[in-house]
Amino acid sequence: MRLRRPSGMNVALLTIVGLLLGLTATASAMTLRSADIRPNAMIGKRFVFNGFGCTGENAQPTIEWGGAPKNAKALALTVYDPDAPTTVGFVHWVLLRIPPTATSTNGLSTAVNALTDFGEPGYHGPCPPHGDKAHRYIFTLYALDTDFPFTATTTYAAFRFTIRGHVVATATLIGRYAR
Repeated sequence: MRLRRPSGMNVALLTIVGLLLGLTATASAMTLRSADIRPNAMIGKRFVFNGFGCTGENAQPTIEWGGAPKNAKALALTVYDPDAPTTVGFVHWVLLRIPPTATSTNGLSTAVNALTDFGEPGYHGPCPPHGDKAHRYIFTLYALDTDFPFTATTTYAAFRFTIRGHVVATATLIGRYAR
């Protein structure tokens, strides 16, 4: 017996019938955006670290999102620089235990700022070595199916290890910075 590939019209019809019968899963696409960090654009001095030769204000940018899955029990936000001159990159922000109903970093009184590669919790802005090409700062929002009891002493490595198998969706935003 020879199997025939369904035509485009048949695929569309099967998809519509499946949706009507509830046979296919539909996932909401989580989005991540910021009025402070434009996609693939240079990050403003206001959000740059103040130290190690950098003279920014180290202001925490406002990050907003939408489309978190209904089965999310918690969200987490990280900022990672894969271009840092280390063998493992550099972590600038680890914000954990964000309520799944939240849609912005503004007013998150119950979220937990965990340890960064600066050795302390909280946002720490970009500060690549002078003369390096522009580094990428990857903001990643994770939707998790469990609200883990993370604390301010949780490291990025422990966070990433713990969430294995519990990520139901992610969204990213990339900003750049060079000096």
